[in-house]
Amino acid sequence: MTPKNPYLLNVRDLVRHPGELRERDLDLAVPERLGEGLVAVQEGTALHLDVRLESLHEGVLASGTASATATGECARCLAPVSLPVEVEFAELFGYPAEEPFDHVLQGDMLDLEPVVRDAVVLALPFQPECVDGCEDLDLGPDIRLITADEEKPLDARWAALSGFTAGSPDREED
Repeated sequence: MTPKNPYLLNVRDLVRHPGELRERDLDLAVPERLGEGLVAVQEGTALHLDVRLESLHEGVLASGTASATATGECARCLAPVSLPVEVEFAELFGYPAEEPFDHVLQGDMLDLEPVVRDAVVLALPFQPECVDGCEDLDLGPDIRLITADEEKPLDARWAALSGFTAGSPDREED
């Protein structure tokens, strides 16, 4: 038996009734992980959807917000991180027709899963970092983490060029 898709909404009362509007608040458990990197919305995590469904001549417009908590690891120190995720989405689910739509109504049903998945996954940071930062990270003897606001140590091989500036007025013309 196939598990029920929690993203599937019945829009029978909106189909082919332009101007009709419905709002729904949905709380569901994420059926499978959203994201593939260091941080993701894990399977079973609570996901809240505020959805506005508007019937148009071309189909049903689904718009709203999705909010959840993503968990994973810091990209710098691999400590556990937890990040709130709140994203907006809007997509037109077209009626089956000759014109191609990215998303088509399946009878009286509307599947929000690909829309919510795309919105949430694109909002996740590629390299999440600890909220407090990891500047005091102990990497071992003689290894130090250089932060972006610190000046990097000069490589001794390039020391002879330290006084050089491009287009120096000291150059004599031939």
